[in-house]
Amino acid sequence: MELNGVSTAEIALSVREYEGVRRKQAIGEMVRALRIDSPGILASFGEDAAVIEHGDEVLLLAADGIWSRLMEADPYWAGYCAVLVNIHDIAAMGGHPLAMVDVFSISDTTIQNKVIAGMHDASLQFGVPIVGGHLHPDTPYSVIDVAILGIAQKDAVIYSHTARTGDSVIVAVDLDGRVHPSCSLNWDSVTMKSPGLVRAQVRVMEGLARDHLVTAGKDISNPGVIGTLGMLLEVSGRGATIALERLPTPDLRRHGMTFEQWVRVYPGMGFVLTAPRGSVSEICRRFSEVGMTAAEVGAVTDERTLSISLDNEKTPVFSLDRTGVMRLFSGGEPCR
Repeated sequence: MELNGVSTAEIALSVREYEGVRRKQAIGEMVRALRIDSPGILASFGEDAAVIEHGDEVLLLAADGIWSRLMEADPYWAGYCAVLVNIHDIAAMGGHPLAMVDVFSISDTTIQNKVIAGMHDASLQFGVPIVGGHLHPDTPYSVIDVAILGIAQKDAVIYSHTARTGDSVIVAVDLDGRVHPSCSLNWDSVTMKSPGLVRAQVRVMEGLARDHLVTAGKDISNPGVIGTLGMLLEVSGRGATIALERLPTPDLRRHGMTFEQWVRVYPGMGFVLTAPRGSVSEICRRFSEVGMTAAEVGAVTDERTLSISLDNEKTPVFSLDRTGVMRLFSGGEPCR
């Protein structure tokens, strides 16, 4: 792969220093302050959604807020993403999204109208209704936060903390998109797609969970593909080495992007998974059927370090037994 002379050490440093990664570091302290064990809660912190017992099924509960910089750059896209990222949190768990509520603080009616338009269009496109919430109409700032409820079979949930040594690491991304005109670190592969296609892409994860083809998974979020994999490995107490040349990547020159930019991008529709090697071809086939590119990019190890390689060069990105991405470790073990 052509990296234009950029080394793995430079890629590793750019990922570690990326604000989308660094702003995750406060999570660990919050977890240690708030965590209370409760019966009926099968999983919570460190997962894309909390998993709550509900008979033979589980409820999936998640919430996400939109980075203020995105709100300032493009209120419509911020509203759209507020819905999108929550749907992806449920999909990443192998679940079916049911409904959303929002908390909207607003200081400007023009921003308000654009945010609402983006939320409406995403809700309609993905077929997940917004059913209520709370409005602060007189704040000195504008912020949108959304919470979502989903459902899954109890024995068909994809967790983040269950990656196993020896698993293959798979990255799946829809490469048919564009750099979003309002944000150079957002890849828009969704707004131009039909409702049928984006819903089918989301449902792939539900099928993988039902058929027990993967061991762990997350949707690729603001930290980018390497940062998101680091979060998954951190809660699993594992490490991995991935080959940069194997990562699904669009024609960077055509889109005016660098590889360093691509690995930090929020990809619109993208997931990182771990799976037994024997499941890799079937997983990749299912993503291909809905227009997504999936590839085996590396393997899970028990070293608790996430490293990247290119040709004969190998560089560690995160030391997951000391700090990690979310700083979830206390006494050497992940909080979960």
